[in-house]
Amino acid sequence: MIFNAFERMVAMRYLRARRQEGFISVIAGFSLLGIALGVATLIIVMAVMNGFRSELLGRVLGLNGHLSVFGVQGPLTDYGPLIDRIRTVPGVVSVTPSAEAQALVTVRGSASGAIVRGTRPEDFRQRPTVSDHIVAGSLGDFEGEKIAIGIRMAQRLGLRVGDQLTLVSPQGQTTAFGTVPRVRAYEVAAIFDVGMFEYDNNFIFMPLQAAQTFFRLGESVTNLEVMVELPREIASYRALLQQAVEGRARIVDWQQSNASFFNALQVERNVMFLILTLIILVAAFNIISSMIMLVKDKGRDIAILRTMGATRGMVLRIFFLAGASIGVVGTTAGLLLGVAFAENIETIRQFLQSLTGTELFSAEIYFLSQLPAEIDYGEVARVVVMALALSFGATIYPAWRAARLDPVEALRYE
Repeated sequence: MIFNAFERMVAMRYLRARRQEGFISVIAGFSLLGIALGVATLIIVMAVMNGFRSELLGRVLGLNGHLSVFGVQGPLTDYGPLIDRIRTVPGVVSVTPSAEAQALVTVRGSASGAIVRGTRPEDFRQRPTVSDHIVAGSLGDFEGEKIAIGIRMAQRLGLRVGDQLTLVSPQGQTTAFGTVPRVRAYEVAAIFDVGMFEYDNNFIFMPLQAAQTFFRLGESVTNLEVMVELPREIASYRALLQQAVEGRARIVDWQQSNASFFNALQVERNVMFLILTLIILVAAFNIISSMIMLVKDKGRDIAILRTMGATRGMVLRIFFLAGASIGVVGTTAGLLLGVAFAENIETIRQFLQSLTGTELFSAEIYFLSQLPAEIDYGEVARVVVMALALSFGATIYPAWRAARLDPVEALRYE
């Protein structure tokens, strides 16, 4: 649709209301504000949801294998040949043995549950998710009977590097007097902060041999952790690994082990998109209201334009441009506000937190210690197109009514 200079001038003059038309201008202003806030809110929330998913996915996959290979019945014994077969699968980056089980942690009378994961020191040091986030101690000391714990656990139990904690294994030792729990003290060699509450608060890493001894596994392991080149295409790797293990082990990939969690995130993301779209829809209805009132108020002006030679198409374009301008300006303002807010959301959170003195983003609830945001510009483009489409659609009916107005009838009652 092409607008000439006269149509643009008239449309802009109609939007600049005189004193007696102030109410129409107020409604148009609120419509513009509603669209701007709707677009900005939608961009911000979608960016935060994308950031949540990416951060959680990156940290979960950084600490766990993309696929885990378990024994069909109990621990894996004589797993060396199995590792060799898995390494021949195209796309497999690494295969590491692991011994994992639950244990009770006791420190100075305090007790809590924890997940103990045994891994070879050289494999542990090659995990950047942990090795790049050591806040105390050194992974060079991660050997023998020394362990690494998360910063939240250290704070909760009052532990520092060099302190000892006691682990109690649920698999007790059978004696003549009954089953006696296995109890052993370990020295804290390193404290890590990966930024994910579940791991920082509940995980203990120890050398593989120490874990095998503590959990009485002998030379066996509980599972093999497999890292692949493209974790998002995990289904194809899973099929290849099934052929490699030849039914001697069962395979669980990261999508299966975290299915409920990431499905819940996706459902929440879709619901939030629908709810926030209603803000833009309500603003679009406000445009309809303001434009219908403007058409009714400008009936005499329309009649005069028609008698001076203006065509119905010209009148339609004038009022369409007037309403569409509200949508374009509102969408542009919302786009700039939403992108700017999402890009600086952590700084804004810190400022509001210091201003109010309250914790606005609890790591215990949200799993992450920082508020993440990842802007998907393809998604932003879809939001902008949707807002413009709703805005343009809202102006069609009022503009059509203005174009259909009979100048004789409009002037008869003036």
